[in-house]
Amino acid sequence: MMKKLMTGDEAVARGLYEAGVSFASAYPGTPSTEILENISAYDEVYAEWAPNEKVAMEAAIGASMAGVRSFASMKMVGVNVAADPLFTFSYLAVNGGFMFVSADDPGMHSSQNEQDNRNYAKFAKIAMLEPSDSQECLDMTKDAYDLSEKFGVPVMLRMTTRVCHSKSLVEEGVRQEVSPVLYEKHRERMDAVPAVSKVRRYVVEEREEKLKEYTEICPWNSTEMNSTKIGIVAAGAAYTYAKEVFGENASYFKVGLTYPMPLKKIKEFSEAVDELYVIEELDPYMEEQIRQAGIACHGKDVIPKIDELNPNIIAKGILHEESKGVDVPDDLLVPRPPTLCAGCPHRGFFYELSKRKNTVMIGDIGCYALGGAEPLNAKDIALCMGSAFSVGHGMVHGFERSHQDKRVVAVMGDSTFFHTGINSLTEVAYNGSNTICVILDNRITGMTGHQENPGTGYNIKGDPTTLIDLEAVVSALGIKNIRTVNPLDLKAMKETLDWAYAITDAPSVIITRWPCVLKKFSKEDLEEFAIDNRIFVVDQEKCIGCKKCLSTGCPALRFDDEKKKSSISAADCVGCSVCAQVCPVSAISRKEVL
Repeated sequence: MMKKLMTGDEAVARGLYEAGVSFASAYPGTPSTEILENISAYDEVYAEWAPNEKVAMEAAIGASMAGVRSFASMKMVGVNVAADPLFTFSYLAVNGGFMFVSADDPGMHSSQNEQDNRNYAKFAKIAMLEPSDSQECLDMTKDAYDLSEKFGVPVMLRMTTRVCHSKSLVEEGVRQEVSPVLYEKHRERMDAVPAVSKVRRYVVEEREEKLKEYTEICPWNSTEMNSTKIGIVAAGAAYTYAKEVFGENASYFKVGLTYPMPLKKIKEFSEAVDELYVIEELDPYMEEQIRQAGIACHGKDVIPKIDELNPNIIAKGILHEESKGVDVPDDLLVPRPPTLCAGCPHRGFFYELSKRKNTVMIGDIGCYALGGAEPLNAKDIALCMGSAFSVGHGMVHGFERSHQDKRVVAVMGDSTFFHTGINSLTEVAYNGSNTICVILDNRITGMTGHQENPGTGYNIKGDPTTLIDLEAVVSALGIKNIRTVNPLDLKAMKETLDWAYAITDAPSVIITRWPCVLKKFSKEDLEEFAIDNRIFVVDQEKCIGCKKCLSTGCPALRFDDEKKKSSISAADCVGCSVCAQVCPVSAISRKEVL
């Protein structure tokens, strides 16, 4: 069969299809997003975007309980959200095979923290597989379902950004149709009340002992003997990095089933080499278990536990060699910090908010995280997905009790609001504070690549579905003070903020509503919004060089230090008009259409 070049995410999607999976649910989160996007192309698999990772996990567990093979995917912080159902499902019976992906992000390329989710497998007492390339992503995905059904265990496929997004050749197979396990009522195996869970707790331990026996013969745990001077234990991307550094100058024990660890086989391997090194990203997860088994090894004494690994780091740590890359003079490197896109609807909101004194702005997880960067400087704090309103609520009460004269503005996007922001706003409404809560509704899930969400009116396949109205939800939670505004209209945005700041005895909610500038506009967008993409230009004679327009942070704007004049890149401008509203001398206007 012909081989294809695939990313790890694409290969997992193909593996799900070939494994006969029937149900797949996820919340988009880099680097896992593309798995569900790709599986949605297969008509044989029902695929959906869930409001958050906990709901995705629960829905997939429900499908497994019904007797079909099911799947959930998320980035590593999403497992924090989904941990509640996961830990309990570990105690219960698996009917249809169940697997989920934890896509870790060493180096924090697009994440607010750097956590090693391999620890979850040990903590929840579930099986874990770790692929090194795209072919293994496909093959391990298929094997995970056999493993899940054979041992009655949830299986975690732990991936990393490098494995998710790197491409390698994959040989496709055919779909295996799997007969469902017809549902029968068995409370003694499925109903997680204390009386049942106490009994099932022993089942978990018995299962783990069986898995420990299996891991010693699992084909994913393999030995490659070359030079015996150096022996390396590695898994996932770290294995490929080690191979690149040492080639045949080292022997390898490649761990594919990384929980439970094959400690007997590793001990045999260690006795066949002069010196043993454990190469792994982030925590000393394997190293600690190997040391506890009485096996001497090097690990985090030579390999750092922070940031993403690469061959140079490994060569420097073990061989004390440094490979030389491309040498680029510093004066040729232009700093390009991330910024809100030209025409981003969030810009007008942040521009007006940045003028407010005695204000603490709580951000959240999304594109709007960039509202804290120069020159807007609007955001002070961010914690985790959906936390802005509840963090803001706590700060309001903290400021009141410490007699600090501050107003709190808490901000999150529409998709984030549906994720966990509803609970956060419920806290504000129920317990009471004058937090100014802002939902930045750009009509799509922006940061992860324009996935649909409950507020867009479309599902993952692009089919029309129930549209959940933000204003109606906010009102149903008991919020009385609600306003919806076009954030690109600076006058309206200022008046709306004035309105919210004047409310000192109750919470208020502002919904900024304008589609993401990069979005493919739906027919509903075109009907609702007066979108005018005619670009703006600067009248060089009128421009006084005050740089007021630059304070908006729009990347389409330019400033000539010699001429002391601003200009606008025609290739970047999308006609949002914010700079024209800011200009004090009306030097910026729409370009006339000839």
